[in-house]
Order: sequence, then C-alpha cells, then structure tokens
Amino acid sequence: MNKKSILLNNNINIQNLKGYKIKDLSKNFDRIFSEVKNEIKNTNKTLNVLDRNFIFNFKIKNLKRFKKFKTIVLIGMGGSILGAEAIYNFFQEKIKKKIYFLNDLDENKVKNLKKKENLSKVLFIIISKSGNTIETLSNTFLLNIIKKNSKNIILISEQKDNLLFSLSKKLNLFYVEHKSYIGGRFSVLSEVGILPAYLMGINIIKLRSKILESLNNQNKNFLKKSTIKIASLMNSKKFDNLIFLNYFPELEKFLYWSQQLIAESLGKKNKGFLPVVSNVPKDHHSLLQLYLDGPKNKLFYIFSFDKKSNKKININKNILVKNFLNKKRLSTIKVAQKKAVIKSFAKKKIPFREFKIKKQNEEVLGSLFSSFIIETIIVAKLLKLNPFDQPAVEQVKVYTKQFLN
Repeated sequence: MNKKSILLNNNINIQNLKGYKIKDLSKNFDRIFSEVKNEIKNTNKTLNVLDRNFIFNFKIKNLKRFKKFKTIVLIGMGGSILGAEAIYNFFQEKIKKKIYFLNDLDENKVKNLKKKENLSKVLFIIISKSGNTIETLSNTFLLNIIKKNSKNIILISEQKDNLLFSLSKKLNLFYVEHKSYIGGRFSVLSEVGILPAYLMGINIIKLRSKILESLNNQNKNFLKKSTIKIASLMNSKKFDNLIFLNYFPELEKFLYWSQQLIAESLGKKNKGFLPVVSNVPKDHHSLLQLYLDGPKNKLFYIFSFDKKSNKKININKNILVKNFLNKKRLSTIKVAQKKAVIKSFAKKKIPFREFKIKKQNEEVLGSLFSSFIIETIIVAKLLKLNPFDQPAVEQVKVYTKQFLN
C-alpha cells in the first residue's frame, strides 16, 4: 500500500495472547508470501486478477457503443456488485452519469426505477458468476428487459450451462465471460468491476496501476506485522468483532465490500470476525459507549480522509453568543473527534488500526482493494483456512432451490 497516499498505523499488542507462537507465524508468513506472489503469476489462480498482465475478456473498442448511455443500472448480488458500488461511492462527485444498484429483493426499488426512467434508454449490466443467482434473475425478469437483439444489455457470467449465458446466445445479447477461477468477492479488479468503472468514466488503467504495492519490499514488513497480528487476534478467540469506524463517507461502500471479503474468507471452522460498518461521528452518540466500556472482544479499523473541508461555521455576531465552534471547519471537528476516540482506545488498551487516506484518486482505491485482498488471503492461510470457498453459503442456496421447486 502506498504510504505516501495512505498513512497506516497498527496499535495492536499481541504479546499476552495465547495461541500460535510469533516465530512460527513469521516463518509461515515468508512461505505464504512467496506462494501469493507465485499465484499472482498463475493464470488459473484467483490472485492472477492482480497481475499487471491480466487479460480481460472484453475489448475497450467493443464497449464504446455503450458510452452514450447516461443512466446505468447494475443488477447483481454480493461480489458481483459491491465492488462497482464501492467505486461509484468513492468517485460519486466526479461521475456524471446516473447509476442505480439493484442488489437485493426490494420490490419498491424496481417500481421506482420503472417510474423514474425510460428503460429503453437505460444500460443494464447484469452480473452473476454462476449465471443462476436467484436474486439477480428475479430482478432482471421483474423489470422485463430481456428481449432479442437488445442493444442496452450487458451480461457477465461464467461461460457454461447457466441461464445468463444461454440467454446471451439465444437472444443475441452482448456477453462478457466471468473467469471461473475468480470468486465474486475477489472480482472487483476483473471484468466485474473494471467494465462498469470504465462506463462510469473512471480511469481503469490508473485504478489498476498500484495494485501490487503492498508486495513491494518497502511494504512487505508492514504487511507481515499486520497479518501476524490479525491472525493472532483471531486465533486467540478473544476477539470476534471487527468494527470499521468510518469518518470518510465516500469510503462507506468500500467497507461493505470489505465486510463480505473478510466475512466469507475468514468465517470458517469456528473462526472469524464479524465485520460491522459504523459511520462516525454519528455512531459516537449510539454505539461508542459499548465500544469503549463493553466487552473487550473488538478490533477497530479507523478510516479518515486527510483533507480540509470548505464548510466553516460562522456564528452570526447579532445573536450575541460565543462558542468554541466559531470559525471551525467541519473537517477540523471530525479530526478532533477521531483523535479523542484514538486517545480513549489507547488509554483502555483497545486494539485498533488507522487508515488515513491522503488522496482521493484511482490509484488509492485500487491499492485499497488489492491490499485488503492480499492481507485477507494471507491471514486465512496463516490460520490454515481456505479463503476462496464458502461451503456453508452453498448449502443455503441448495435449500432455497429445494423450497422453490
């Protein structure tokens, strides 16, 4: 991770934790680190998505016909849509297009979309790795947009016997193959996230330009310390909650993407964190009491953006009131609140990590995506977990289809 663009701090003490010995974890890290670097170069491995020579299953020239659409609707679930939503949230101020996300079974969302938009002038990007995701298909059919030779539909799925791929062939719809070896929660830097990002107007070359920085020699030591500390906390079983304290609203959807990544990759064999997105300072007035004085089973990640806001409080002299808030920027107030929380955490010996974003650009977001992916996979391997499967979720899908048949 680029330390010039993102300031990092780990305030985690693992000296008194029982479990793996630090020396053993350190040796295992070096082996796993080499494995990760090799997997990035392997075109049949999930981590190949981080390779500089990663080959997309689409060509820019074939997407240019879709650039004319001013309104885009993305239909998907989980990793098929969370990454694109994170990208949109991060760059929302500079994206000129109207973007909708259908990522649940919400009948009112579909009704409102039909009322507000002329669906024939909307671009629909429908994404499902399996091509059979129930919620994705339900929303698609509810909108009644699938028609032969439609010029406003992009389908992304695996190229095998599934409904989306079959529809693309039978109805002559624009289709992009979803690589079978890249799971949804790791797919944001593949076709799944990059294609929508391009059509939003994001510089996709810059988005992927810094994604290997966390593996550089200058960052390897920080990655090593971080993964060993996180693995130690998880293995101790004293810490089972991971709270994202978010002082940067444009990062909220990235944190929901991280929530899935961490929950599905590490939540196995009675291990794992429950990742919770906590928007602050709002939650100072509802959850902070529990955070500071409740059960000591939580690890905190603190996110903020190092930029002065233009908004400043100016108290009218005519109301004859003096207050310390006068002439203060909103960003100054947020920083003071964050510092107060950090000081309280340190005093109470509550473990936390701080991520201070210094630039809001494509390189930073791409680096965040890749760093969280690499870190999560290494933690899983240190704990002898498979970060790529989700067997419990698959069982629920089987039961669901049984109830519907």
